[in-house]
Amino acid sequence: VQLQASGGGLVQAGGSLRLSCAASGRSFNRYYLCWFRQAPGKEREFVAAISGDGIMTYYTNSVKGRFTISRDNAKTTVYLQMNKLKPEDTAVYYCAANYGSDYVGPRPSLYDYWGQGTLVTVSS
Repeated sequence: VQLQASGGGLVQAGGSLRLSCAASGRSFNRYYLCWFRQAPGKEREFVAAISGDGIMTYYTNSVKGRFTISRDNAKTTVYLQMNKLKPEDTAVYYCAANYGSDYVGPRPSLYDYWGQGTLVTVSS
């Protein structure tokens, strides 16, 4: 599967953005889809994940209640709705995918497919 992320930009603290990640390839609904982010000088970190059927979701603690991951299998797209953004959310956001029905965890090395990243900048 090939992934292409979009939707990043500059937003003020407290604002919202919605990221999209369009996928090409077969059997999109058989992939776990995730969002990661990487701030300057920091390691890539897990943000959120969603199962192939969209039922199961996982979030890192720092975004719970503010971010929502969703997917539209008919459009082969995964979304990340980000509300109440904070300056510490500033990072390049990447979508990633892993084939299978089980959540494999938050380590980036466990995901086989990656998009190119989209920059989110939150000003204070």
